[in-house]
Amino acid sequence: MIKLSPSLLSANFWELKKDIELIEKNGAEYLHLDVMDGHFVPNISFGIPVIKSLRKYSSLVFDVHLMISDPLRYVNDFANAGADIITFHYESDSDTAATIKAIHDAGKKAGLSIKPKTSPEVLDKFINDLDLVLIMTVEPGFGGQKLIPETLESVKYARKLIDKTGKAIDLEVDGGIKLDNVSLLTQAGADTIVAGSSVFGAEDIGKATAEFKKF
Repeated sequence: MIKLSPSLLSANFWELKKDIELIEKNGAEYLHLDVMDGHFVPNISFGIPVIKSLRKYSSLVFDVHLMISDPLRYVNDFANAGADIITFHYESDSDTAATIKAIHDAGKKAGLSIKPKTSPEVLDKFINDLDLVLIMTVEPGFGGQKLIPETLESVKYARKLIDKTGKAIDLEVDGGIKLDNVSLLTQAGADTIVAGSSVFGAEDIGKATAEFKKF
């Protein structure tokens, strides 16, 4: 069974407490928190104050995805705000090895993400130090996009790489994932699914969460 990480980016911020309780009640393990800086990606989302506020009211694993140019600079801030997993981009300006180390030094799990056009081979060097690999199945920065089919090859590559380590490393996918295509990703090897509009944008959030948890 997959782990489900609904993306807060698609939520109704007026109803956050109720909606987060719904996903938790219906089986979601993670809450995906997309942090965008308007530089690494063109959009701006939310940051440390929102995460810190939510932490008081939820026992979900806070799966923080930093789509920012200089993640190393902010590792401790997000750790202190309540992140459990801190994922950053290989394509960011920060040194990859140093950022992974900083996340672990802060007592948190470290994730590394790659964009659709980045070769998954860049993961080879770092895989043994990671707790999560995030394959972006759309270009990061905006919700509601369609899944890019070619990214399935990156998922398959990452699955083989993780299996070789023998470690319990999450293989997460994010972007354009819906109930009618999630099986493509699980068959490719993904075990952790980020779903935004297909969960928080559903008419019945609890039901949508439960439907994803059947995979």
